[in-house]
Amino acid sequence: MQRVLETELMEDAGQVIAYAKADFKIPHNQFIKRLKELVKDTKFQGHALDLGCGPADISCRFAKAFPLCKIDAVDGSKPMLEYAQTTVGTDLQTRIKFVHGKLPDAKLPKLQYDIILSNSLLHHLPDPHVLWDTIKKYSKPGTRIAIMDLLRPRSDYMAKTMVEMYAAAEPKILQQDFYNSFLAAFSFDEIKTQLAEAGLTLTAEKISDRHVFISGIAT
Repeated sequence: MQRVLETELMEDAGQVIAYAKADFKIPHNQFIKRLKELVKDTKFQGHALDLGCGPADISCRFAKAFPLCKIDAVDGSKPMLEYAQTTVGTDLQTRIKFVHGKLPDAKLPKLQYDIILSNSLLHHLPDPHVLWDTIKKYSKPGTRIAIMDLLRPRSDYMAKTMVEMYAAAEPKILQQDFYNSFLAAFSFDEIKTQLAEAGLTLTAEKISDRHVFISGIAT
């Protein structure tokens, strides 16, 4: 199945609320678990960059897992960031800084970061190298990198089946977005090719029937 682009930014109020309230507990917990294994130090005191933070669920989970860290959370959707700012607890507000900006032109507070993470941004990008180039630009030797995203199913039928399996209880607007995201996602082989073209020595793993986890340490 060929890739079908979806809207790059989620700016519709209904989309934002449906996505923010969706049950992503299992994949998001998996993301943080793998990130802990990569960092190996819950006393990490550095600065992290969350690319495409959306409603900031991952940013908040990361901040709780690493209570000494600070996070710059960037997203191109202003409604997403406005929603995130109203839901982040007061205990995390001093450690999570929200940045409105669309890659690759977003102006970020720091020149380099100790950790760069991203969940479900890659499939939104018309040009995937925007993500990989941003990672290269803001990393340094030793930067921990963790990316999770969807994988494109082999057929439209499989995409619809995945939506029924994992989003049957969600609002129709989220089911449609989920389906569109499957069509816009990359295949495992395409992602490996992207990493090679970008010169990034990261490891890509299939960690579920619909997710890929890409990780490593910048050199």
